[in-house]
Amino acid sequence: MSVSPASPSPAMRRAWMAVLARTPRAELEAAFNRALDGIEAPAFDWLRPPETGLAMVRGRIGGTGDAFNLGEATVTRATLRLRESGGNAPVGVACHLGRDRRRAELAALADAILQVPEQHPDLHAQLIEPLAARIAAQRTARQHDAAATRVEFFTMVRGD
Repeated sequence: MSVSPASPSPAMRRAWMAVLARTPRAELEAAFNRALDGIEAPAFDWLRPPETGLAMVRGRIGGTGDAFNLGEATVTRATLRLRESGGNAPVGVACHLGRDRRRAELAALADAILQVPEQHPDLHAQLIEPLAARIAAQRTARQHDAAATRVEFFTMVRGD
């Protein structure tokens, strides 16, 4: 996948943030360390250190009907800014289900680094693409398993 490093579109950023939010911490940390390949992670300042709270989960009746409050879910979020000399330093954000603060820190740091034009292509290829491929493979496997249990119903027409 070829990515333009100049300025990622909001859709591109949404896509990599979704991958980061769906990746477990151990896997994210290992992939992040491999992607940096011995290079020290850049320095950053916390704008909002990792914090855990609750978010209301909403549903829709029948999937498309009126909205209703389904319940609350535990989420962790974080926001940081890379320390750079001059210019606008990238701001990384992360939000995921659960209480893992280190995972939020890693995701926010990855989000910020991915916004740096010089580092985007390599980090995207080494971090986001393999994680996205694994998530897609898991989704396909789950769909395949669910399809194996599918039951086809049919109706017979009765004549009078």
